[in-house]
Amino acid sequence: MRISGVTLPNEKRLEIALTSLYGIGRPLAQKIIIESGLEPGLKAGKLDADQENKLRRIIEALKTEGDLKREISNNIKRLKDIKSYRGSRHLHSLPSRGQRTKTNSRTRRGNVRKTMGSGKKKVEKK
Repeated sequence: MRISGVTLPNEKRLEIALTSLYGIGRPLAQKIIIESGLEPGLKAGKLDADQENKLRRIIEALKTEGDLKREISNNIKRLKDIKSYRGSRHLHSLPSRGQRTKTNSRTRRGNVRKTMGSGKKKVEKK
């Protein structure tokens, strides 16, 4: 089954399969299933055409995949353009939500090690 250009895994439960769409997590997937009146334990491959169309209508009303990614990138671009503090943090690839950077920002900065080491040169063996 394809929704918003993404193929949902057939062997997984519907609640889990919906999370393969960008912008849909477990809580939203559960709400969508309740709203469409489907069983939560149903496998994604076992849906008939009518149930698929119900799901598709509900999901296409939400912002997911490309629309959501575009909106997020536009928000970040706007922050950079107005030269806000958060925008400058995004520009320099640093954490933008107040985390410390002396030690714990390896994920955001990449595995950059800027310490010098002990300062002693290693002695070559003869």
